[in-house]
Amino acid sequence: MLVLLPPSEGKAAGGSGAPLEPQALSLPGLAEARAAVLEELVELCAGDELKAREVLGLSEGLRGEVAKNAGLRSAVARPAGEIYTGVLYDALDLAGLPAAARAAAERSLLVFSGLWGAVRVTDRIPSYRCSMGVKLPGLGALGAYWREPMAAVMPEAAGEGLVLDLRSSAYASAWKPKGEVAGRTATVRVLHSQIVDGVEKRSVVSHFNKATKGRLVRDLLVAGAAPQGPAALVTALRDLGYTVEAEAPAKPGKAWSLDVVVTQIH
Repeated sequence: MLVLLPPSEGKAAGGSGAPLEPQALSLPGLAEARAAVLEELVELCAGDELKAREVLGLSEGLRGEVAKNAGLRSAVARPAGEIYTGVLYDALDLAGLPAAARAAAERSLLVFSGLWGAVRVTDRIPSYRCSMGVKLPGLGALGAYWREPMAAVMPEAAGEGLVLDLRSSAYASAWKPKGEVAGRTATVRVLHSQIVDGVEKRSVVSHFNKATKGRLVRDLLVAGAAPQGPAALVTALRDLGYTVEAEAPAKPGKAWSLDVVVTQIH
């Protein structure tokens, strides 16, 4: 099973340790593309701060993120699983996983990134600020920039089993599974169900959507679940107590769509 995750907007800073070693990152086929993004991002943030904040979509209160990006080459690097924080990662709680589940997470989780393309949770990276929605002056929109290099490495990274795609739309734009890989890919949407005046109303709640996805991945890892395809994933999630509605693709080469329906927000 390969689980595709979005990064978090906020990232942990501080700590001690060696700086980034780009050649040590997973998916070495992305090395050249990573180097190009890193070079332009560092150069941008070492120059005109106002321009950098405009490109990165940062407010005055986040001006410190520009200086942080300017120092990426020498900044402390830590495992990506410690760098990414926020609702999904709090619910996933990598540090609190039992040993076997933690080992499974290290094998199966892949975090997409505007700066790195995608990294494993064990890859050592510095704290940074660069979303997939950014349009760099030289390289252009990162979602489009990453499509070619990601298309070259992701089919092999996907292996032969289930691909569980939990990315947000901005990060999903960097790689879309095709063909045989798409047929064993499942995307998940979390819906909040409420009864209003006797009628069921469903809505997507962003914060809870992220928390539920984090808990869902954690539950699969702790249970030792290893579904080989979308249909087996539906069974595994239902066995774990989730209410799941599945829509198989109408034709081969398309991903499955899964709705996880919840009645309580917490």
